[in-house]
Amino acid sequence: MAKFGKRTRSAREAFAGKVDVTVEEAVALVKGNAKAKFDETVEIALNLGVDTRHADQMVRGTVVLPNGTGKTMRVAVFARGDKADEAKAAGADIVGAEDLMQAIQGGEINFDRCIATPDMMPIVGRLGKILGPRNLMPNPKVGTVTPDVKTAIEAAKGGEVQFKAEKGGVVHAGVGKASFDEAKLIENVRAFCDAVAKAKPAGAKGSYMQKISLSSTMGPGVSIDVAAATAQ
Repeated sequence: MAKFGKRTRSAREAFAGKVDVTVEEAVALVKGNAKAKFDETVEIALNLGVDTRHADQMVRGTVVLPNGTGKTMRVAVFARGDKADEAKAAGADIVGAEDLMQAIQGGEINFDRCIATPDMMPIVGRLGKILGPRNLMPNPKVGTVTPDVKTAIEAAKGGEVQFKAEKGGVVHAGVGKASFDEAKLIENVRAFCDAVAKAKPAGAKGSYMQKISLSSTMGPGVSIDVAAATAQ
């Protein structure tokens, strides 16, 4: 039988028997048991009743969390000329064109979000096999292929979260840090759940949101009552 440390045992005991709780209860549990030596990320996972093999059941979108993510976003922008200057002025961490493409092909992926102007897509398209699996490929559907690079950069650095249903219909994201006030985490959780609810695809049949779980980076998860999470 596996042996758990004191911290893990304590957390497991605190979560025992807690199923389909309110958002407030879930946040209090997760925050109260996030006792690692670093500021743990509070993570949410939603199991959706969709089959992502079908295009009309894909769930994808963005949401600006009202209290941010607590994470410093590193933004790379594919742009030339005036748009490159605009991106630098807006706070982009990396700006380039062919040189940036070559750096990425060489394994240098020192960013969390990738933005491109439309004219750069012939170059960016060559990076699909590298950026796609990392969910970093610029996409007009989530506002990362745009001529308005300033707005896209500000959104990325201001707490915008992208979400996409993975295989099995799971949507996963960080919604803040354990150091956040409970009220701020509750707001972020509700904002995220609301955004996913609004992103329900036309092809989804039956129950859409099936399960919601909240956890910290090193802690156990607790299920949240779906109706409670989406109630306004």
